[in-house]
Formats: sequence, C-alpha cells, structure tokens
Amino acid sequence: GLMYRGRYLVNWCPALRTALADDEVESREVKGHLWHVRYPVAGEPGRFVTVATTRPETMLGDTAVAVHPEDERYRDLIGKRLRLPLLWREIPVIADAAVDRGFGTGAVKVTPAHDPNDFEIGERHGLDRINILNEDGTINAAGGPYAGIDRFRAREAIARDLTEQGLLEKTEEHVHQVGHCYRSGDVVEPYLSLQWFVKMKPLAAMAIEATQSGKVRFHPERWTSFYLQWLENVRDWCVSRQLWWGHRIPVYRCMAPGCGSFFASVDPPTSPCAKCGAASWKQEEDVLDTWCSAWLWPFSTFGWPEKTKDLETFYPTDLLSTDRGILYFWVARMVMAGLEFMGEVPFRRVNIHGTVLDARGRRMSKSLGNGIDPLDMIAQYGADAVRFSLVTLSREGQDLKLSTDKFKRGQFFCNKVWNAARFVLMNLEGAPPPFSSPPTRLEDRWIRSRLAATVESVTAALEGVRFHDAAEALYAFTWDDFCDWTIELAKRRLASPGPDRDAARRILADTLDATLRLLHPFAPFVTEEIWTALKGTGATNGSPALLVAPWPKTEPGARDEKAEREMALVQSLIRAIRSIRHLHGIGEREALHVVVSAPDPGERAVLEREAELVRALGFVDPLNVRPRAERPPQSGVAVLGTLEVFVPLKGHVDLAGQSAVLRKKIEKVEQGIAQVRARLGNPRFVADAEPAVVEGERQRAGDLESELSILRRNLEGLG
Repeated sequence: GLMYRGRYLVNWCPALRTALADDEVESREVKGHLWHVRYPVAGEPGRFVTVATTRPETMLGDTAVAVHPEDERYRDLIGKRLRLPLLWREIPVIADAAVDRGFGTGAVKVTPAHDPNDFEIGERHGLDRINILNEDGTINAAGGPYAGIDRFRAREAIARDLTEQGLLEKTEEHVHQVGHCYRSGDVVEPYLSLQWFVKMKPLAAMAIEATQSGKVRFHPERWTSFYLQWLENVRDWCVSRQLWWGHRIPVYRCMAPGCGSFFASVDPPTSPCAKCGAASWKQEEDVLDTWCSAWLWPFSTFGWPEKTKDLETFYPTDLLSTDRGILYFWVARMVMAGLEFMGEVPFRRVNIHGTVLDARGRRMSKSLGNGIDPLDMIAQYGADAVRFSLVTLSREGQDLKLSTDKFKRGQFFCNKVWNAARFVLMNLEGAPPPFSSPPTRLEDRWIRSRLAATVESVTAALEGVRFHDAAEALYAFTWDDFCDWTIELAKRRLASPGPDRDAARRILADTLDATLRLLHPFAPFVTEEIWTALKGTGATNGSPALLVAPWPKTEPGARDEKAEREMALVQSLIRAIRSIRHLHGIGEREALHVVVSAPDPGERAVLEREAELVRALGFVDPLNVRPRAERPPQSGVAVLGTLEVFVPLKGHVDLAGQSAVLRKKIEKVEQGIAQVRARLGNPRFVADAEPAVVEGERQRAGDLESELSILRRNLEGLG
C-alpha cells in the first residue's frame, strides 16, 4: 500500500541512464543564456508571441504556451493557436495563474514531459506529454530533424536555425541554478518515465510526530527545524533505478498476454496468477535505490523480520552520529522505516557533526586530489593521536578544515600521557597504601577537587553530545593540572621515604587511574596499555580491563573550592615569576630573590603558608611576602590583582643590554596596537567582518595593551 508504479517526471541522469531521487540532485549555479523565441500566431501573419527559455531544445516537446489570465498583453490571444517554430505543429495559448508575469516576457512555453512546473500545468489543462529525449540524452524521433543529436549540440543547432529564420528575438546572459547528478556530475534532465515510487506523506507524518513529541532529538538542536521542514514538504520518492546499484525490486509481473498484474515477493512465486491463472512470472528488472535498502539498516542487520535476541537488544539504539549531508537521504528515512516496520524509532538522539574539509575549506574528493587517508595518518602519528585530534578539532556542528599537521596535537598529547604514566609507574613499586584520613596538603586537596570537577564536566559534555568540550576539558586537566603541576609538585615528596611519600604515591596512582578511565573513549589503545601496567601494581579497582572499568564518579563533598582558590593564587605567583624570567632571559632553574607585596591579609597568609611550593617550583631563594613592599632598584615586576611581584635583576642580566631588548619589544607591541586600532577604527571592517573576527581583534587590542604596560614597568625598573 506504500509502493506504486507510475509514469511521472523523474530526475534523469543521461550519463548513468538512471532515475534519481530529488535529494540526489545537486543544484549548482551556472552561467547560461536566456533565449527569446518568437512563436507565430496561426492565421495572423506578422504577429508573434515571444517566450523566454533557458533550454531551447525542449521546445521540440512544447504542447502549449501559457500566460497569466489577468495579463492584459495576452488576454485576446487566450484560446488561439500558435505555430511551434521549426516543427510547425499548432499548439494552444492557455491561461494559468501559475505563470509569473514578471519573468521574461510573461509568456512561457509548456513542455509537460520535461519540466516539473509544466507537468503540473499540463495536468490541469489535459495537455499531451511529448518526450523528446532518449535515455542517453540525445534527441529522439519526436525531435524531427534533430533526432539523434546530443541535447547540447541540438541546443546550438536550434538557436542557429531560429536565428536564420528570424525567430530568435534576442539572447541574454543568464545565471541560474541547474541540477547535476551527485554521482556522475552530469546535468540532470526532468524526464517522463515509468518508475516505482513510495508514498511519503503517511510515513513523514509519523516521523514528524516522533520528533515533536521528543522521541527523536537532534544535536545541535537547530537541525530539528531543517529536518521537520523537509518532512513537511516531502514528495513521493522515486525508488527505482536502472543500474544495479542495489537490491532488485522484489516484484514479479505476470507475462500472460493481456494480464500484466504484479505480485510482491522476495522469492519467485510458486502459485499461478490470481487474475488470469497463468504461471508465467518475470521479476522487475529495476533495482531499489540504495537508500531504500539502507533505511532498513537499523533492524535488518539484526535478523528482522525474525524476532532475534540481537534485534531485541540493539533496537532501538541510543545515538546516531552522522553528517548533515545524509540528514534526508538516510536519517529521516531510517526513522520512517523504523516507525513503519518496528513501531519504534531506531535511535533516540542524532548528532549532526561537521564535515571534514581540506585546509582551504573544500570538500575532499578524488578529482581534486585533496583527500587525507586516515590510514596514512595513523601510520605517521598513531591511531589514538588521529582520533583525539579529530575530536578536539571538531566543534559542535561546525565544519573542520583539516591538514596533516593538525594531528600533531594529538600526538604530543598522547606522548605527554605516556611519559607521565611512566613516571608514576616508576615510583609506585606496588600499590601505595590508602589514605588513613583525608589529605591535608593543599596540592593533594586541590588535585582531588580538580579531578572531581573534570569528571563532572566531561560526563555532562558526553551526555550532552558535546564531544569537543569533553576532550578539551580532559586535555586541560591532564596536561596542566596533572602533568605540569601535580607530578612536578610530587617529585620533591618522592625523594624521601615516609608517610608524605606514600600520600604522594597514592595521589599519583588515583589520579592516573581516573584520568585513564576518562580518556579511554578518546584514546583507547594507549590508555588500555597504561592501565594494564597500572593494574599490575595493584593500584586499580580490580576490573579485568579498562574497557569495562567503571566510569569515575564524584563523591559528595569531593569539590574543595577553597583549595582551588588558594592553589590558583600560588600558581599565579609561580607563573608571574616564570614570566619575569622569560622576559629578561634568566635561566629557569637560576635561584631568584622574590619580594611580594600582598596587602590582602588572606592572600598573604596563603602565600606564607605555602611558601615551600613557591620556592620549589619557582626556584626562589629567598621569598619575602610583605603587607607593603617598595619596589627594589633594578628589578623586574609583575602585577596579579592586588599583588605586586618584584625580582631584583642585578647579577642575573646585563642591565644595559636588557634595556635595549625591552625597548625593541615595546616598539613592536606599539606597532601591533596601532595596526589593531586602525582595523577597529575602520567602519567598513567592523561592519563587514565576521563578529567573531571583530571580537578577536578587540581581545587582541586588550592583550597588547596589558603587555605594553608590563614592558614599560619592567623597563622603568631597570633604571
């Protein structure tokens, strides 16, 4: 009751000689022409009706000329007959409200067999349908003297003949949209053909209801409106194809003379025809569009129509992740088929990810030779590096411009994880004892709180189908919090035996264990390898493999915001000391005298209590924290809110040479500020550029201003 056979206009690819669905036609902008052709009025010598067309070859199949019923220019011609140029058949002038009076001359040729709008007009007025094309795109016998000529050569010949006969009034250049076959790239022709169709309206109605009721949800949510718009305007689907790209249509036709009835069956019929009693059957030679096979995929792969255990287990599934290019080809159709045949949607959520493009923003294709072979990238960088890079690069729903060097980020990250794990494993020497009481050290309380925050953010991002956000949160935690801070802070504690060493080992083991579990979906190979080694120390929860280890959970009270605030203050001071080192070219392990002016008593108390951390990671000796401190002569400076950080430079740098270096840097930053201000001061740039670009320039201006202020203060300090 859903599939029928009929002679209708279809999209026809002459190169492949097959019908196409509407979705398989790619519309491209083409520079063409608009030919204005004079049609003589029968019985009125010297009088013409001029029509404009982009495809003059199709006039060979004209069966009328249509005008708007209220167009005063042609009112007296309605009902009269015209002589079709070149073939000289007589065709009527008809009135139809679908005619656009403002396009061309306001009179349009009607070719029901080669234009969808003309087909509708022809249906309303009972016009003949004259097909003038062969399957290969050449003109057939209905084209008279042009029979056997390719359609585009016929176009040239017809334009030439019309000119010679004085019937081509003018030719204009015209840019318009032309359909092309998504497989061959050939220009598609509207073509009157006997094909098989699926009634889509009843199926679409079920799919619309499923989405509106929340049974199917899209991420990003904006794709819901595009999906519903297509369903609400869906047309019957031409599912028969003339090349064997898919399953042969399971329909048999009775070959008895005068019968021709159809029988639907997967296997050849064994009983005689119910209509005539004959037993002469022939299977339909057309095949189903491959998408018409693919829409059964969610359940046919699990044994449907049998009620198998696999089908019960895996239908419906939770999440489909796919490209927007097949939102209609496949996603919508799977939902329709699932509701029709299974009575349930095939998936609850649909993630529409971006399209991977080349570095110049072009689709990757064999013809352009701009594709990137994932296997080559895996051989060069590693499977986990490729996987992790792609996830971090793929922002929600946005296209990705990809080049081979962008996989380095994932490679560096996986190397960082591997080396951090080696350090931890080297210092475990068996399972460290559990904490007998909650840890008291600031760095221990801080990393446990940061881990809890990361578990929360990664879990929420994955549940919200925000894979990029989850990967970025893991990247920041693993690289910065764990590798750059926790491991570095632990090194001094691991040097001497005792309870503090055991606590450091426990923190390292627990943090690595949880980090590997969080990272496993993004980098499964390296994490499984490390976790297996960690399991050998007895420091894990005893699961047989990381793949089936429980997902980390945050215990009540795991977040310690006070510890995070205090540690952030300590980290800021250490970073400030490091920035002064970098600015003045001082070695990273060269001991510095640091003076901190800390007027806030709370901040001062934290820095005094955690002075050991600052001295150890900042390579500071001594560290003086004072309520108020005057700037020492010839010193570098950094400002952190209410804190001022001073580092005496005498004996560490060539003061005169450093002054010259800073002046050059100041000059360069001033030039950068002038360039940014010029761009932001250009009204055209602010109006025409992308908002994100303009905002980026404003942010850059602020950053440069801050940098300039620091440079000037440091130059002043050199005297």
